[in-house]
Amino acid sequence: MSDYIQVITTIDTRERAEAIARHLVAERVAACAQVSGPITSTYRWNDEIATDEEWYCIAKSTGETFTRLESAIRSVHTYDEPEIIAVPIAAGSNGYLAWVTASVSSAP
Repeated sequence: MSDYIQVITTIDTRERAEAIARHLVAERVAACAQVSGPITSTYRWNDEIATDEEWYCIAKSTGETFTRLESAIRSVHTYDEPEIIAVPIAAGSNGYLAWVTASVSSAP
């Protein structure tokens, strides 16, 4: 996995997306998280096609933190199987990436 990642999840309300964002930062598994939306998602679930309004929550983190970040999302997410996708960050400014690393470290 890449040294730095963006982790994407979606959820049904802005309030829940914001709660996930706050939880990830509070647990130090994400340096920051942005909420955007609404978006329209069309998907197959239980062999039916559904369309729903959802909100993105996009978290910045490190590859080595992904397992803890995934667990943190699952601990507060309301979906049976939430979207949790990590996308590598190919490059970033040295200062920003150092801040990400420092923000997700276990030391206060």
